[in-house]
Amino acid sequence: MSDTRAERLQVMLSPEELAALDDFRFKHRMPTRAAAVRELLKFGLQAVGIDGTAGVKSSDYGVFSRGPGSHTQNGSDTEP
Repeated sequence: MSDTRAERLQVMLSPEELAALDDFRFKHRMPTRAAAVRELLKFGLQAVGIDGTAGVKSSDYGVFSRGPGSHTQNGSDTEP
Protein backbone atom coordinates (compact mmCIF):
# COMPACT_ATOMS: atom_id res chain seq x y z
CA MET A 1 0.00 0.00 0.00
CA SER A 2 1.30 3.42 -0.87
CA ASP A 3 2.64 5.67 1.86
CA THR A 4 1.11 8.64 0.05
CA ARG A 5 -2.11 9.54 1.80
CA ALA A 6 -4.16 11.78 -0.46
CA GLU A 7 -7.60 11.01 0.99
CA ARG A 8 -9.04 12.19 4.27
CA LEU A 9 -11.66 10.16 6.11
CA GLN A 10 -13.66 11.58 8.97
CA VAL A 11 -15.14 9.10 11.44
CA MET A 12 -17.40 9.85 14.39
CA LEU A 13 -16.80 7.62 17.44
CA SER A 14 -18.64 7.09 20.68
CA PRO A 15 -16.70 7.75 23.89
CA GLU A 16 -16.34 3.97 24.36
CA GLU A 17 -15.00 3.46 20.83
CA LEU A 18 -12.53 6.30 21.27
CA ALA A 19 -11.35 4.82 24.58
CA ALA A 20 -10.86 1.43 22.92
CA LEU A 21 -8.91 3.05 20.08
CA ASP A 22 -6.70 4.97 22.50
CA ASP A 23 -6.13 1.83 24.61
CA PHE A 24 -5.01 -0.04 21.48
CA ARG A 25 -2.83 2.88 20.43
CA PHE A 26 -1.02 3.20 23.75
CA LYS A 27 -0.66 -0.56 24.25
CA HIS A 28 1.03 -0.83 20.84
CA ARG A 29 2.99 2.42 21.27
CA MET A 30 1.59 3.98 18.12
CA PRO A 31 2.37 7.65 17.45
CA THR A 32 -1.13 8.82 16.43
CA ARG A 33 -4.78 7.82 16.44
CA ALA A 34 -4.64 7.76 12.63
CA ALA A 35 -1.83 5.18 12.72
CA ALA A 36 -3.89 3.06 15.13
CA VAL A 37 -6.95 3.29 12.88
CA ARG A 38 -4.89 2.25 9.83
CA GLU A 39 -3.46 -0.72 11.75
CA LEU A 40 -6.90 -1.82 12.97
CA LEU A 41 -8.28 -1.44 9.45
CA LYS A 42 -5.48 -3.64 8.13
CA PHE A 43 -6.23 -6.27 10.81
CA GLY A 44 -9.93 -6.16 9.97
CA LEU A 45 -9.31 -6.59 6.25
CA GLN A 46 -6.98 -9.52 6.89
CA ALA A 47 -9.59 -11.11 9.20
CA VAL A 48 -12.09 -11.27 6.34
CA GLY A 49 -9.52 -12.61 3.88
CA ILE A 50 -8.45 -9.41 2.14
CA ASP A 51 -4.76 -8.59 1.95
CA GLY A 52 -4.60 -5.39 3.98
CA THR A 53 -1.29 -4.49 2.40
CA ALA A 54 -2.48 -4.74 -1.21
CA GLY A 55 -4.04 -1.81 -3.02
CA VAL A 56 -7.78 -2.49 -3.05
CA LYS A 57 -10.04 -0.07 -4.87
CA SER A 58 -13.33 1.07 -3.38
CA SER A 59 -15.07 0.03 -6.61
CA ASP A 60 -14.23 -3.58 -5.68
CA TYR A 61 -16.81 -3.32 -2.90
CA GLY A 62 -19.79 -2.25 -4.99
CA VAL A 63 -23.19 -3.76 -4.31
CA PHE A 64 -24.29 -3.71 -7.95
CA SER A 65 -22.28 -4.74 -11.00
CA ARG A 66 -21.35 -1.93 -13.37
CA GLY A 67 -23.08 -1.52 -16.70
CA PRO A 68 -21.66 -1.27 -20.21
CA GLY A 69 -18.99 1.38 -20.61
CA SER A 70 -18.13 1.30 -16.93
CA HIS A 71 -14.52 1.29 -15.77
CA THR A 72 -15.26 -1.98 -13.93
CA GLN A 73 -17.26 -3.75 -16.62
CA ASN A 74 -17.18 -7.56 -16.17
CA GLY A 75 -15.64 -7.15 -12.72
CA SER A 76 -12.26 -5.94 -13.91
CA ASP A 77 -10.61 -2.67 -14.79
CA THR A 78 -9.62 -3.92 -18.24
CA GLU A 79 -11.68 -4.13 -21.37
CA PRO A 80 -12.67 -7.66 -22.51
